[in-house]
Amino acid sequence: MKKRKIIIAVTGASGAIYAKLLISQLKNHTDEIEEVAFLISENAKKVWLYELKEELNLPKHFIQYKKSDFGSPIASGSSDFDTMIVCPCSMGTLARIATGISDDLLLRAADVMIKEKRRLILVPRETPMSLIHLRNMTSLAEVGVSIIPAIPSFYSNPETINELAMTVVDRVLAHSGFETDSFSWGANRDFD
Repeated sequence: MKKRKIIIAVTGASGAIYAKLLISQLKNHTDEIEEVAFLISENAKKVWLYELKEELNLPKHFIQYKKSDFGSPIASGSSDFDTMIVCPCSMGTLARIATGISDDLLLRAADVMIKEKRRLILVPRETPMSLIHLRNMTSLAEVGVSIIPAIPSFYSNPETINELAMTVVDRVLAHSGFETDSFSWGANRDFD
C-alpha cells in the first residue's frame, strides 16, 4: 500500500482545539503516512496560545513550511500530496481560496489541490455565516472541495470538550480516507 502525503494548514479562526486533536490523531496513522507538510498562519499561532494556553508541539514526521516558501514541494502540482486539510479555516482564507488568490504557500497549495482535482477539506469555524461566506463555500463545493464546518455532534454523548471536538475531527479524518473508531449512527439502536 502506498503511503499518504498530506498537508495540514491551521489558520487564525477560533477552534485551535480542532487542529490540536487532528495533529494528535494523525500520530495514530503514521504507518499510513509518508509525510505531513504543515503550515500555520501568524494569527493561528496567537489563537493557539490564547485558546490552548500551550505552545505548538509538532510530531517528528511533520515538516513545517513558511508561508513564503514557494520552493517547497506543496507549491507544485508535480508533487504527489493527495490531501490537504485546513483546520480551522478562517473565512478570509476560505474566500481567498475560492477566488484563486495564491499569494502565500497555504493558498498556493490549496490552489494546487483544486487544479489537480485532489482532496481539499476546509473546516470553517464561523457563525453566523453571511451570504458572502455561503457563496464562497458554494463556489468551492462546485469544484469538489469538501466543506466540513466545525459543528460538533452529540449522538455519542460526549462528556468532555475534547470528546465533543473529536466528533468534528473524526468526520474530517473519515473524509480524508482514514479509518476511525468514531460513533456511527445506527450502530446502537437504543433509541427505538
